[in-house]
Amino acid sequence: MPKKNSTTRETLQPTILSYLNDLPNLLSLSGLACTVLAIYFSIKGLYGAAMIGMVWAVAFDWADGLVARKLKGRTATDAKFGGQLDVVIDIVSYGVTPAILLLSYGKFEPIYLIGAFVMLAAAAVRLSYFSTYGLAGGTKYTGLALDNNSLILVFVFLFEGFFTHGAFSVVLYITGVGLAVLNISEIKTPKLSGNPRNVYLLGAYTLGITAIYGSKLL
Repeated sequence: MPKKNSTTRETLQPTILSYLNDLPNLLSLSGLACTVLAIYFSIKGLYGAAMIGMVWAVAFDWADGLVARKLKGRTATDAKFGGQLDVVIDIVSYGVTPAILLLSYGKFEPIYLIGAFVMLAAAAVRLSYFSTYGLAGGTKYTGLALDNNSLILVFVFLFEGFFTHGAFSVVLYITGVGLAVLNISEIKTPKLSGNPRNVYLLGAYTLGITAIYGSKLL
């Protein structure tokens, strides 16, 4: 009897680029594009533009999850790939970007390396913990979710004009390290992105922040 072709009994593995056909992944990558802009503008010292990039990164991050939950026909593998992509992007958006913001605002003085490391390390540990254990009780995060870091930092930066550059550097340093401590703490916080009302609130916040910082750039 002729031998069966073994490839017919195996599930063909999709190509890497095939996952670009998945809308939630495109939204995730759009958030990454905003993050790259935030990093670029932070390094250039255009902090208003960096704040806009940071808040839109959060908006796209929330959007990809919302679309993924409503989209029909996604397989378990699609969901797993999207989850992994989210984690990789989150470490850049909520770990690397705030760290670079702090370094840039501190004029890359060595003392700011400590704060930047603490912020980035906390983000890495926080994401690893979540990837391992997920939501506590299926509804709450253990530790402050990382997207809150960007939302809070963008808000805090609104008050920059009330301080000297040196004084606000200290405020930014304390805020960043304080958020890092909360990220890896045992506090339980709700999953804000899972509530439709919060999605609308984030949309309003994103547009408001964009308008405020955009007006300062004109």
